[in-house]
Amino acid sequence: MDSWWYLIIAIPFGVLGTVSMKLSHGLTRWRPSLCLSIFYLISFVAMTLAIKGIDVSIVYALWSGIGTILIAILGTAIFKEAMSIKKILSIMCIVIGVIGIHLVNAIH
Repeated sequence: MDSWWYLIIAIPFGVLGTVSMKLSHGLTRWRPSLCLSIFYLISFVAMTLAIKGIDVSIVYALWSGIGTILIAILGTAIFKEAMSIKKILSIMCIVIGVIGIHLVNAIH
């Protein structure tokens, strides 16, 4: 069960790292660049610990899938990025893929 908690920690810190990446303007701003490094370090350490008890395919699928959804939402809300039907459908495909990977693993 600890592995799932580590994954729950890894996902938002990965998202914070990605937001910091955008705010760093190509690593030209030191504070967001420092935050990027710290947030991704926490995320990757937590992911590494999660992989001890959860299949790597599940950890990475959930980390990247949920992270992608959250970044798309934050990109639209914070950075005023465009949201289109194509983008929404693509994100839905990611969600379906993550669910599919989880279901396939659950069956075996």
